[in-house]
Amino acid sequence: MGSSTGRRLLCLASPACLLFAAAVLLAMPGLTAARTRRYSFNVTMATVTRLCVTKSVATVNGQFPGPKLVVREGDTLVIRVTNNINNNVTFHWHGIRQVRSGWADGPAYITQCPIRPGGSYVYRFTVTGQRGTLWWHAHFSWLRATLYGPLVILPPRGVAYPFPKPHREVPLLLGEWFNADPEAVIKQALQTGGGPNVSDAYTFNGLPGPTYNCSSSNDTFKLRVRPGKTYLLRLINAALNDELFFGVANHTLTVVQADASYVKPFAATALVISPGQTMDVLLTAAANNPPSRSFAIAVAPYTNTVGTFDNTTAVAVLEYYGAATSAAALRSLPLPSLPAYNDTGAVANFSASFRSLASAQYPARVPRTVDRHFFFAVGLGADPCQSPVNGTCQGPNNTRFAASMNNVSFVMPRTSLLQAHYQRRYNGVLAANFPAAPRTPFNYTGTPPNNTFVTHGTRVVPLSFNTTVEVVLQDTSILGAESHPLHLHGYDFYVVGTGFGNYDASNDTAKYNLVDPVQRNTISVPTAGWVAIRFVADNPGVWIMHCHLDVHLSWGLSMAWLVNDGPLPNQKLPPPPSDIPMCS
Repeated sequence: MGSSTGRRLLCLASPACLLFAAAVLLAMPGLTAARTRRYSFNVTMATVTRLCVTKSVATVNGQFPGPKLVVREGDTLVIRVTNNINNNVTFHWHGIRQVRSGWADGPAYITQCPIRPGGSYVYRFTVTGQRGTLWWHAHFSWLRATLYGPLVILPPRGVAYPFPKPHREVPLLLGEWFNADPEAVIKQALQTGGGPNVSDAYTFNGLPGPTYNCSSSNDTFKLRVRPGKTYLLRLINAALNDELFFGVANHTLTVVQADASYVKPFAATALVISPGQTMDVLLTAAANNPPSRSFAIAVAPYTNTVGTFDNTTAVAVLEYYGAATSAAALRSLPLPSLPAYNDTGAVANFSASFRSLASAQYPARVPRTVDRHFFFAVGLGADPCQSPVNGTCQGPNNTRFAASMNNVSFVMPRTSLLQAHYQRRYNGVLAANFPAAPRTPFNYTGTPPNNTFVTHGTRVVPLSFNTTVEVVLQDTSILGAESHPLHLHGYDFYVVGTGFGNYDASNDTAKYNLVDPVQRNTISVPTAGWVAIRFVADNPGVWIMHCHLDVHLSWGLSMAWLVNDGPLPNQKLPPPPSDIPMCS
């Protein structure tokens, strides 16, 4: 026996030697042990005052916005949720892949039944192959108006960012404030068949800022910076119904990440971020003698809707250390130059800048071949005003607003689709016949068809494990062309192509980017345009894909993918947890 072999065997027999070897391995970059991180969510009502309106809102642990969750790539998260409000509730960990942990994904009646008042449920999942900014939010009715917070995924200890290390990292949640109860707002809209009342303000980390009546300097978020230092802003659009422009006066931002995927860095003075999306940007403070000590940070809406919307601008403040911005000065700060609310060209130019990092360490694994092609026409529609109608008909031309994909408006089931799938109990719950393309093609971005009524159903697309999928998402002009931020649960996807007008497979496919397309979990279908995405169906379960404008989700703009098990043990959906809520 050689001496080196003997030493290895002696080490294997020695606990001290094994501990030393483990310590050496853990000290090596990227080889830290994964941890289990535990959080408790106590869902309770709390009193909050904004715009001189004091009301009781749903919160997690009494905080609005909710607590920040911090993990490292490879960690396991265990979150115990206890529901102490009078509403049902569920939570979604937006953007988490949920590899073989679909029971923890959270959308009500898709992967679980709601947590009833007085009930509890433990969400358990591992963060696999992801790093960056994601977020969590309620996924029942419109409760996410106040139930939301950041989910920060750090790289493994010892693994550096692929951009300069920032001096400080700051989550910045962009939200909406309603003086009314958002649950009453959507309830009224669904009863009347018309559009819902809009929000009263946009917010930065829950604060509306100085541009609104009865909003004091105490209601203004302030980001304090030191000259010459670089800050990582973790932007999250948590608004219910609005895409937002974002900018900082007299400062250029560098985008380095989108939806927890690294991108090739690019500079911008005005960003656009859709509900559900996250974006990490670097901001470098002036090295010396900036023209002012305080600068406005602003958000304003982007929309092409023909209906009403919250056309206000919210302001936060970037303050250099030593500055003390008075209330009067806050109201007079020059605003950053943001595009007009309907500037689709500015949105298209900004969106075209995103490219995956596509490096050796972070490759872009874009599917080059496709097993199944889908074409989804996405947009609004209507339901006829006929008996029995539990309400009125205040939609266009005495109809009721609806929304659909391929003219199918999704009907939320009364039991969990994932549980029905696991038990192979489909009858009366779902139909595996969601159309791969519109039944009746039309000029999608031209003159709408005379009949804009939708059909209804709980329809899904079944997929074999490991199927490569391409979906072309086509906006329609029915009841007005507008942008639709589509979010896919359980997966990231590559955005391989986009354009305006009607998608033309014979010409547009040749223009796809299959080298370094951006990887996202939420993408906006352009106003009067289309976007093509690709993903590999390698995660068994039932995964909803829906518009992240909550009013459109409430009207049925969603569908679901049913991904079957693979042949190997690690390609199968595990049994449900013992504490999963029941619907009846």
